[in-house]
Amino acid sequence: MGDGYAIRVGGQHPFATPPERRGLARRLRGRLVAPVTVWTAGSLREGAGLTVSSVLVADGEPARLLGLIDPASAFWEAMRQAGAFVVHVLAEGDRSLAERFAEVRPPIRGMFDGLEVAASRWGPVLGGTRPRAGCRLSGSTTVGYSELVQGVVEEVELHDLDDPLAWLHGEYRTVRDLDDLG
Repeated sequence: MGDGYAIRVGGQHPFATPPERRGLARRLRGRLVAPVTVWTAGSLREGAGLTVSSVLVADGEPARLLGLIDPASAFWEAMRQAGAFVVHVLAEGDRSLAERFAEVRPPIRGMFDGLEVAASRWGPVLGGTRPRAGCRLSGSTTVGYSELVQGVVEEVELHDLDDPLAWLHGEYRTVRDLDDLG
């Protein structure tokens, strides 16, 4: 998939809201280091995915996974119809995957075309050894411009990531990148 970088015009994504026009809450959110995940739902043929960086895991019996989802996304509709979803935690080498599901670099064909992917009862599972959780959708609430989605964690597959992918100041970074900032 190319060199792993999104198309930029003058160093900026061509459809990005200029920093000076972003609301204060959005600018505050951009200063919080956030994990980068890809959420998938539906079938391999009709499924959808979305890059999500607003994610929380609440321990308990049962454990819950929460995230802010764009209600205008194809993923939102696929997740609602399926009643389940998979959350994949991304690593340093997954920047192009994050951009693909953020629709910065959408595929020409199907969402999962050309990817190693397997079916599960929660939705498509991306190939590789990433931490992931299979969740049953248990509800959602409109919060601001997003839907706060709540899922019951039904399966967890843990793998260690040497360098997790993060989102900070409007770009993907790694934990090693963050160490270099200090």
